[in-house]
Amino acid sequence: MPRPTAAQLAYGSATVVVSTIAMLLLSQTSTGLGVAVISAAALALGLLVALTVPIPRRRGRHAARTGSSATAGASGTAAAREGAAGAARVPEPRTASAEHPVHH
Repeated sequence: MPRPTAAQLAYGSATVVVSTIAMLLLSQTSTGLGVAVISAAALALGLLVALTVPIPRRRGRHAARTGSSATAGASGTAAAREGAAGAARVPEPRTASAEHPVHH
């Protein structure tokens, strides 16, 4: 499972804090059971928000090349053809060992 991003942690934490305070103030509960139920609901809501924050996708190596082909001028040039071919390439999938190298 991938690690959560800073945005996911921030949105989830803020949701838990704000929703807990809001629900406690609106319900005006003073029992331990009521506080526990509200806390559990706020935690579930924060988890839901953290998991639904869109994760930014990484740009491939060939993404920068497509912009240079648009500025190349004539479409018959070798640079424009190379840029168009580079845009059609699909990057190879990365393995877990490539994303998390082991440091000794």
